[in-house]
Amino acid sequence: MQSRRTVAGALLALAATALAPAVQAQAFPAKTIKFVVPFGPGSGTDTSARYFARKLQDLTGQAVVVENKPGANGFIAVKQVLSAPADGYTVFIGSNSTLAVNAALFKELPYDPVKDFSPLTMMMRSPAMIAAMPKAAYSDLKGLIAYAKASPGKVNFGAGSAGYQLMGELLNDTAGIHTVHVPFKGAGETMTAVASGTVDYTFAEVTAVQELAKGGRVKVLAVASDKRVAAAPDVPTATEAGLPGFEAYTWVGAMVSAQTPAAETARLAELFTVISRMDETRSFYERIGATAMTGGPAQMHEFQKNEIVLWKRIVTQAKVPLQ
Repeated sequence: MQSRRTVAGALLALAATALAPAVQAQAFPAKTIKFVVPFGPGSGTDTSARYFARKLQDLTGQAVVVENKPGANGFIAVKQVLSAPADGYTVFIGSNSTLAVNAALFKELPYDPVKDFSPLTMMMRSPAMIAAMPKAAYSDLKGLIAYAKASPGKVNFGAGSAGYQLMGELLNDTAGIHTVHVPFKGAGETMTAVASGTVDYTFAEVTAVQELAKGGRVKVLAVASDKRVAAAPDVPTATEAGLPGFEAYTWVGAMVSAQTPAAETARLAELFTVISRMDETRSFYERIGATAMTGGPAQMHEFQKNEIVLWKRIVTQAKVPLQ
């Protein structure tokens, strides 16, 4: 009898051990989740993070906090995420800059944007707007190009991330002009510099430009898209403004450390994908001039790899010095 009890106890223990990962995954998340954003408040990345944080909190009943860690081309935020316990409770809300452009722009990175992360899903894509200081001598993109050609090396553009820096270099290459890059920590600082006339122009998300444009604090020259955006229907496309075919987009996606257990990663991916496919999400992004992006980890992984190839080609084509 004692032997049978011993065997039964062992079998129960074995079954409990086998079921533990499934139970753990089912219970996840069971505490506060942190979203780490590599840019300050006001950026498209921050806006997306805060929207998804609210929706994820609604779905799970767990608190979701957003922590902004701008600066150092996203390295500070990346370090925080990769240094945190890989348990699924720290999520990196990255962008084209941190997850693709940096791989093209830097000789050496303190992280691998592909190998060090596991993708959850894409969140959004947004065309960049070209905005100039209010007292600029030009009022459209064609005028900026003519002004820059007349004063090579004397016109500057601000960039709050590596992604926007390359957009500026792409404009230089496409339009045949030479303007000087001035780095900033994020969209907020960059737009303040443009509004005050510290720099001549910049690339920024629709959300970062709209209010300043309404108040006359910046001039909006064009949107770098194949069509006008509903949130700013009076702003011409780059093609309409004198530079045919010029397009430049930012995008945002969610990642966790590649060391995160598969069960937690899959659960987060499922939750993020549910949010990305909501009608409310589509409407939210349309209102701010962006497009909701759907698809899970596999689609994001492929998209990210293609983006890295694209920006490496642009860096080579525009002869951008590696940092």
